[in-house]
Amino acid sequence: MAIGDSFTEGVGDEPDGVNPRGWADLVADGLAVEHGDVEYANLAIRGRLLEPIATEQVDAALSMDPLPTLMTFNGGGNDMLRPGSDLPALIALTRTAVRRCRDAGVDVVLLAGADPSAGLPFGSTIRARGEFLTSEISTLASDEGLTFVDMFHDAEIRRPVYWSADRLHLNAIGHRRVAAHVLRAVGVHTVEVPDRPTESVRGVRIVEDIRFVRGHLTPWVIRRIQGRSSGDDRTAKHPAWVRVTDVRA
Repeated sequence: MAIGDSFTEGVGDEPDGVNPRGWADLVADGLAVEHGDVEYANLAIRGRLLEPIATEQVDAALSMDPLPTLMTFNGGGNDMLRPGSDLPALIALTRTAVRRCRDAGVDVVLLAGADPSAGLPFGSTIRARGEFLTSEISTLASDEGLTFVDMFHDAEIRRPVYWSADRLHLNAIGHRRVAAHVLRAVGVHTVEVPDRPTESVRGVRIVEDIRFVRGHLTPWVIRRIQGRSSGDDRTAKHPAWVRVTDVRA
């Protein structure tokens, strides 16, 4: 079971140009290779703030029949992009959510998402918020005896070659890197961390910046002003259990 926002939905990794795959799907594939067929659900929806992840998505996960045995939990990325976010309240929400899952017998893997701040406006502010959240989530994981995957401090994945054109979401290579780290954290070592890619040839920086502002930043700002989200009217891609088989078979 995977819950979260666009990071977990897989935005930025669309093999067919439309439908997201992403690290969580790749983790399900890796688990199937290691253990045989697995049942997989993904309730993540792009644009979601942490509160609906920690409440609505957790409620939905704990109403599944059968209950998940393993759940990945990530959230807060959209919150830290918005002014006035109550960061300690986000940690409290996370603690309550993971305790509910643990009490139900669900093994939880906490993730800190990759750090996008290098490519975004107000990057230093975003990184400072991410540092706080990551530190607190790490402490929470230690206190609760949970597996913690810290992609925020993975210096390699901060390189532009791992990011899509919007500078906010990982591309296919970035999602593959996250999947390999998550699989290692849960004891699957048959999936290798991808080789370090060669930096792609990039255009003139000012041209890239103009394209980014026009194509990605401006639409994002307009949605914020209008109180809309990229995930409005979207539903989870795998709201019920789907069977994932060994891709080698």
